[in-house]
Amino acid sequence: MPQAWEHPHEFHRQNELAERGTRAVMWITLATMVLEITAGWWLGSMALLADGWHMSSHTAAIGVSALAYAASRKLRDDHRFAFGTWKIEVLGGFASALFLLGVAALMAIASLQRLFSPEPIQFREAVVVACIGLLVNVVCALILGRVHHHGRGHGHGHGHGHGHGQGHGHVHGHPGGHQRPQPHDDLNLRSAYLHVLADALTSVLAIVALVGGWVWGWVWLDPVMGLVGAVLVAIWAKGLIIETSRVLLDREMDHPVVDEVREVIAALPAAGQTRLTDLHVWRVAGDAYACTLTVVSTDLTLTAATVRKALAIHEELVHSTIEVHHPEAPAATYGAVATATATAA
Repeated sequence: MPQAWEHPHEFHRQNELAERGTRAVMWITLATMVLEITAGWWLGSMALLADGWHMSSHTAAIGVSALAYAASRKLRDDHRFAFGTWKIEVLGGFASALFLLGVAALMAIASLQRLFSPEPIQFREAVVVACIGLLVNVVCALILGRVHHHGRGHGHGHGHGHGHGQGHGHVHGHPGGHQRPQPHDDLNLRSAYLHVLADALTSVLAIVALVGGWVWGWVWLDPVMGLVGAVLVAIWAKGLIIETSRVLLDREMDHPVVDEVREVIAALPAAGQTRLTDLHVWRVAGDAYACTLTVVSTDLTLTAATVRKALAIHEELVHSTIEVHHPEAPAATYGAVATATATAA
């Protein structure tokens, strides 16, 4: 039976449904890509060939997302990952977002070329291809949409404490003292979903543009719609890149939970005698955070266990390391330590 100070540091529960859904979408997209390229080559259709090669970028990007899920699952027990393997999935989302940005750039370049150097369009065939692409993307969106709101992570609430006899108490553990569900924030799944939505948007805009050119002769509408689609896809990609990079770089000190920690310290019974001198907060799962903090207090009754108990009201803090220094402690109590233990509910 594990002791109170022995606990895993994997705070992210693997989203198996998202992994299966992403893998299924990857195979559907890959099959459609191969079918369109083969048919385009056999029938001599540039529209089919172009759409097939366009889908190859989405296949690669969704494949990266599926690979990230598999790597996160297979390496979850690897102790070289200090706080689990969740960031492998975030890294997959970041790489997939870069693919999405590349797709937007290619769309913009191709649209500008068509705008200034119009080429003949086989409208009937092109509309059929766009409708097939839209149908495939609707199926893929339904698969990913089914799992989009189902993923849940779990935090672990067993903590432990120990002290160091140098005039301070130290406790290191899980403030919540119990397991809790976390809201789903699967950036890897979101990246795959955005690729499907981007492809679906491209198909819808293409259908509108092709019908306009076919019926009213508005051949300029096709490249204009392509540029509109490229801008929208680039905006989606930018948002995902910012969010994933923030997690990967641990840029979380502007998160509301940081102010909440400061408020807890300020509300301690010994607040007038206590200063928060060091605080670091970072994300270890979708909506789970770890923190290290140091307080200096002239109140000898304040212990790290007291601080940990006060922080327990914020369940998003699933792991903490707390130091309490008493610089004015008399020599007789200089070696006093604070201890605290908590077990999972």
